[in-house]
Amino acid sequence: MQQKGAALRKRTQIAMANRVMFLWVAGVSVLFGFALVGSIFLTQKLLFNERVLNEKDRTVVILKSNNGNIKGLEDQIRVLGTNQALIDAKAESDDQAIQVILDALPSDANSLALGASIQNKLLANISGLTLNSLQVDPVIGVESLSGESSVENASVATSGSKNEITFRFSVTGDEAALKQVLRNLELSIRTIDVISLKIEGQGATSVLSVQARAFYEPARVVQLKDKTVK
Repeated sequence: MQQKGAALRKRTQIAMANRVMFLWVAGVSVLFGFALVGSIFLTQKLLFNERVLNEKDRTVVILKSNNGNIKGLEDQIRVLGTNQALIDAKAESDDQAIQVILDALPSDANSLALGASIQNKLLANISGLTLNSLQVDPVIGVESLSGESSVENASVATSGSKNEITFRFSVTGDEAALKQVLRNLELSIRTIDVISLKIEGQGATSVLSVQARAFYEPARVVQLKDKTVK
């Protein structure tokens, strides 16, 4: 009986020891799991913060570079403001000299304004000159004609390529008048590229037919944007 009691106590002690060992192992496993999950989370957080700091550093470098360029741009603008050639070419006496540059390369494709400028400035006030026709092609995808147009024979024809406005005109006059037309095109503040030119004699006068193009440059927008770092 004593031997059976001792054996029973041993088995009970072994079972209790196994239970305690199981609980310890289970507890350690849970703690290890929490530690592993926490380590992964902290590692991911660390890498994310590093990416954010890298993007911030890159932004700071760009902003410092842009701020450093402002002084140089201001100096260049002041120099242009004293350029006598630009001062002499001003359309209005109260305009700033740099306005001549802006007028030479407008930021929008305004074909009607170009046509009015050609008709009222380049082809006007020339003795013995008669304007036969003037056609300016609106820029497809940028402009569309609506209502009455002030440009004679304006149509929905195409402009050749990006950032340019094509036009054509025909005038009649003597040799001196036609020379003055070509001279006005050459001296125009706005760059005009003559694509083709044809002169046909008609008795004492001649007919000058010109196909040309003018250019524009869309305005650049500088702005800060938010970037999501993942």
